[in-house]
Amino acid sequence: MRKTDKFQEIIGYKFKNPGLIRQALTHSSYANEKNLKKHSDNERLEFLGDAVLEVVSSEFLYLNYPDLSEGDLTKLRASLVCEPTLAACTAQMQLKEFLFLGKGEELTGGRERKSILSDALEAVIGAIYLDGGFTSAKEFILTYILTDIENKKLFYDSKTILQEVVQADYEEQLNYELIAESGPDHDKSFTVAARIGEKVIGRGSGHTKKAAEQEAAYQALLILKKTDKNTAEK
Repeated sequence: MRKTDKFQEIIGYKFKNPGLIRQALTHSSYANEKNLKKHSDNERLEFLGDAVLEVVSSEFLYLNYPDLSEGDLTKLRASLVCEPTLAACTAQMQLKEFLFLGKGEELTGGRERKSILSDALEAVIGAIYLDGGFTSAKEFILTYILTDIENKKLFYDSKTILQEVVQADYEEQLNYELIAESGPDHDKSFTVAARIGEKVIGRGSGHTKKAAEQEAAYQALLILKKTDKNTAEK
C-alpha cells in the first residue's frame, strides 16, 4: 500500500485526485531535493487550508458559544488554530509518519517540528477542500481539530492560568528554569522546569524557550488539576 493510501484510510477520506494529498504531505525540503517543478510542495495548499480553517472554526464558535463576546471568541479561536495545538492534533492521524521530507530536514528532527506538522495539517485541509468541497473539509476539521475545546484552551492559556492559580493558592512564587539545551543553533531544543518556589511542578520541551515554558506550564496545570481532584475525592 502506498504511503498516501494509508493516510487516506486513517483520516477516512478518499481523494478523487490523489495528487492533491501527495502535494499536501510534501515539504519544500523534499521538493527542492528532488528538483520537483515549482509549487509542488504544500505551501500554497497551506495558505488555502488556513483560510478554510478560520471560516469553519469561526462558524463553530459563533454557534456553540452564544454568550462569548467578539474578543473572547477571537481568543478562543486563536487557542484552537495556533501552531502547537494544530501540531498536537496531527498525532491522532499519525501525520508525521506520512510526510515527504528532504534528507537534511529528516536528520534534524523535521518530523517532530510543530511548524512543519501544523503547516501540513492546514495543507491537508486545503487539499480536501479542493477535492471534495467545503462540506468535506468542514467534516475533517470538526473531527480532528474542533474537539476537546476546554483542554486546548487550557494549553493555549497555560502560562497565564498557572500564574493565576499560583498567586491565588500558594505563598511562593512561580518561576521557570532552563534545565537543558541541546542541538545545533538552527535546531535548538530547550527543556524547562516550572517551579513553585523550589518545587518542580511540571517540565516541558520545545524549539524555543517560550514554547518549552508553555509546555511546562500545561503539564503543571494537569498535575495540579489531578491533585485537586484526588484531594476532593478523599
